[in-house]
Amino acid sequence: MSTEILPIASPRETRKAMWRLLAQRPGRLTLTIVVLLAASCCGLAAPAILGMMVNIAATGGDVLSLLWLAVALLAAGGLGALLGILGQNLLARICEEALAGLREDVFAAAVRKPLAQLEKAGIGDVVARVSGDVEAVSEAISRVLPAFTSAAFTIAVTLLGLGVIDWRFAVAVLVAAPLQVITLRWFLKRTAPIYRTVRITEASRTEQIIETVQGSSSVVALGLGERHADLVAAASRENIGHSLRGVGYLTRFYNRLNLAELIGLSAVLLVGFWLHAEGAVTIGAATAAALYFYRLFDPIGLVLGQFDELQKAAAGLGRMFGLTQSAGAAAPRIRTSQAPSGTTPETDTGIVLDDVFFAYPGQRPALDGVSLMIKAGERVAIVGTSGAGKTTLAKVIMGLERPQGGTALVGGLNAASAHPAELHQHIAMVSQEVHVFSGTLAEDLRLAKPDASTQELRQVLHAVGATWSETLDDGLETPVGAGGHQLTPEQAQQVALARLLLKDPPIAVLDEATAEAGTGSAAMLDQAAEAALAGRTSVVIAHRLSQAASADTVVVMEHGRLVESGPHQELLANGGRYATLWEAWNSSLSRG
Repeated sequence: MSTEILPIASPRETRKAMWRLLAQRPGRLTLTIVVLLAASCCGLAAPAILGMMVNIAATGGDVLSLLWLAVALLAAGGLGALLGILGQNLLARICEEALAGLREDVFAAAVRKPLAQLEKAGIGDVVARVSGDVEAVSEAISRVLPAFTSAAFTIAVTLLGLGVIDWRFAVAVLVAAPLQVITLRWFLKRTAPIYRTVRITEASRTEQIIETVQGSSSVVALGLGERHADLVAAASRENIGHSLRGVGYLTRFYNRLNLAELIGLSAVLLVGFWLHAEGAVTIGAATAAALYFYRLFDPIGLVLGQFDELQKAAAGLGRMFGLTQSAGAAAPRIRTSQAPSGTTPETDTGIVLDDVFFAYPGQRPALDGVSLMIKAGERVAIVGTSGAGKTTLAKVIMGLERPQGGTALVGGLNAASAHPAELHQHIAMVSQEVHVFSGTLAEDLRLAKPDASTQELRQVLHAVGATWSETLDDGLETPVGAGGHQLTPEQAQQVALARLLLKDPPIAVLDEATAEAGTGSAAMLDQAAEAALAGRTSVVIAHRLSQAASADTVVVMEHGRLVESGPHQELLANGGRYATLWEAWNSSLSRG
């Protein structure tokens, strides 16, 4: 389950961010506002025309005039309806386009997040933000926001119309406003936290479902199905419980709005009776005023009632904007320092680590005062026992973890503060656990280079020894990944190394990328790795010491520190920690 959710923007930050998003389309937004205002003005004509018809009927006027007014009433109603539909469609389109861009930004921001933070939050939080939260916002944009905006314009124009008839009608309408405002504030204060909690508990439920599905084989094998079903049910009950609390407040909210409508209509009728008795307005004007207020029932109810849906959308937007804004936040404060004495940082493809410190929460330091310089084109192998800090070192170099002290320069860029997209133009990593993406083999490879030709794809596959690709039924167009041709772990590693060749970064990191290879395929994957790393500055987290033997420099780590470094033969001659590891590894091969 999630232990630390990802950032959430405040309501004020959400409103500002949403306005900035919509303001990117000023011309279309202005046109939409004009169309919606025109639609509201057409709607304003109906009560005025009906009032004129009442006056004609009351004074025994011309029937032909009534017919012309009836035609005008139909025309105003039809034009208002058409303009309303057009305006709502324009607004929905603007907002949907903005939402589509925001969804992509949210996903990109999640990818740029430090790996440790994503692991703490859990995949369910990220999935909920690009699915459930997007769905809530999309529902508001496609259905609620256009209607809400039209209703708001209608209210404003209608109040103006009442003021034109007689300012006292407008005052009468406002009698209901205090109760409506108090009711709305009461509702928002109690439900805003509920809707935020609903979004969070939905993410927790998603996390539990994903964990159960991902671990389905273990769940079935250990007979834990009922236990996991109970966990999902408990998460669902928590989510539903918060949702029902919101429904309870919503019911009471509408009851109070009905009371406000009764008070307002009574006030308008009383003022109309008084003004007509005083001769200040005609019976037609008083009728028009009453119709104007009656006409406000639906839009006022919609504006106030749809705050419920808008709050749900605002909660989702807050979670989405929270992620995109935090992605551009400043890096953690880091003690700056110069490169190690007597060295000069490489500005192109070198790596310089100076007194780097990093610790996972509640654990001993994974890296403690690590200083290392890797020259351009040099291959360095990092070795050590499990838990020595090798993988953490690789993550710091890649910018996946930010050092909490010291400096990490990669290709002249500060790995702690450089934009991930800029950093990853210089460096790429192949880890022990690679992923084969769904799609054809060609599509999987082109993730590294979208414009790669078929000939280039064949060349990189040949370079890493993936001759098996030539025997596939559909060649490069063979579907792989989920639902497609299942690649062996060794073949998946070859595909990952081929992607590395296609991307062609100046710096490469292999994090035990061939550790799982069996005895028969170890030499094959070592050769593939050699081909992928040729001519690059490279860091190899070596599980098999045969990989270290071919490196320019071998670095030995113990408890987060560098305890030994130098060429393979020199370290063996010194008889230190590396020599002990080498002897143990060779002994294990002999026993195997």
